Amino acid sequence: MDESDADRASAERLDRDDPLAWCAERFAVPDEIYLDGNSLGPLSADAERALDDTVDEWRELGIRGWTDADPPWFRYGERLGDRLAPLVGARESEVVVANSTTVNIHTLIGTFLDGLDGSSKILVNELDFPTDHYAIRAQFRQRGLDPDEHLVVVESDDGRTIDEERVVRAMDDHDVGILFMPSVLYRSGQLLDIEYLTRAAHERDVLAGFDLAHSIGVVPHELSNHDVDFAVWCSYKYLNAGPGAIAGLYVNEEHFGATPALAGWWGHEKETQFEMNPQFTPAADTGAYQIGTIPILSAAPLDGALDLIEEVGIDAIREKSLALSSYLVALVDERLDDSFECSVGTPRDPNRRGGHVATEHPEAERIAQALTEDGVVVDFRPPNVVRLCPSPLYTGYADVWDAVERWREILDSGAHERFDADRSGVT
Repeated sequence: MDESDADRASAERLDRDDPLAWCAERFAVPDEIYLDGNSLGPLSADAERALDDTVDEWRELGIRGWTDADPPWFRYGERLGDRLAPLVGARESEVVVANSTTVNIHTLIGTFLDGLDGSSKILVNELDFPTDHYAIRAQFRQRGLDPDEHLVVVESDDGRTIDEERVVRAMDDHDVGILFMPSVLYRSGQLLDIEYLTRAAHERDVLAGFDLAHSIGVVPHELSNHDVDFAVWCSYKYLNAGPGAIAGLYVNEEHFGATPALAGWWGHEKETQFEMNPQFTPAADTGAYQIGTIPILSAAPLDGALDLIEEVGIDAIREKSLALSSYLVALVDERLDDSFECSVGTPRDPNRRGGHVATEHPEAERIAQALTEDGVVVDFRPPNVVRLCPSPLYTGYADVWDAVERWREILDSGAHERFDADRSGVT
């Protein structure tokens, strides 16, 4: 960044020239500067409208909403899967909306474990979001397998990133059956190369699965073209579908016909679902991985939120996301230099990062609290990371400028020192 560009007036000029600046008007951002969309996206007018419409249908139609609502609730999971398929680069039949992310990990890992002919070891990494490991370990225990023996964990060289070559070597060294990795590391924001890892896995007869929670809606994917076997994700981050919103999953059509490890009536083939047969007949496509009745009030906001994403297009979203995160990295370098003990823990290569930036500082937890009290909502991840997410649909360049300036003012004044460094709770 040129020194002449490091002022608020230049940020305002960037906002005026931003072709997506109008999108912010569709959101009710709860704080002055909201940089926590990688944890929970804010409410959009589109999501609220879809939820209100569904409540009206519930009021007016009652149980007839399953057949007479617009769209009918009965196939809501499949309909939303069709809409999400372009965001992950999949065929419509390969995507469905269902369950929660953790439940989807359980059912997919369990299903593919049961179908393995060879090794039942699963390869993960030490920087994964913990729920991935919890679920995999539980599936091992359910099958009488020792998790400590069957879960192979790739270590990080720097505590921030995962070397993909180490992942490949681990597949060679440990006779792995399934690779399960995040698309984006939740703490540092490193974007892994899904195409490369999938190809390397398949060359070794290893199944390749991914957790897209920190990339869907901000990073384009090509799951079908890359021949990924399965994937899971949530919809409350960059998809802005609301707290605890319904999750989604992808299964490559090559694997259609398997009986899910967690079978439930909503995954039954639709044509005979209400015949109430005692024998489970799974749907012929990814719809089989639905378990319980779809929670319509948790799914409707996603239906509305997708309107804006489709209108803008995932490529334009990614372009602005990279521009914002590059601007943020440059500002941290320029305004929070070594004298402030700040450093960027996210890969500097734009093609190797997702949508958020991890800024490191020894007092990160206190700084995160001070920023939030000052109207800049961020989150803290141990041991020393403040995550800032300039989500492209509602964040502007001036927002990023102001956030960095307030951080600088907090360190200048020592305002963070009055906060408890050992606070527990939701961040």
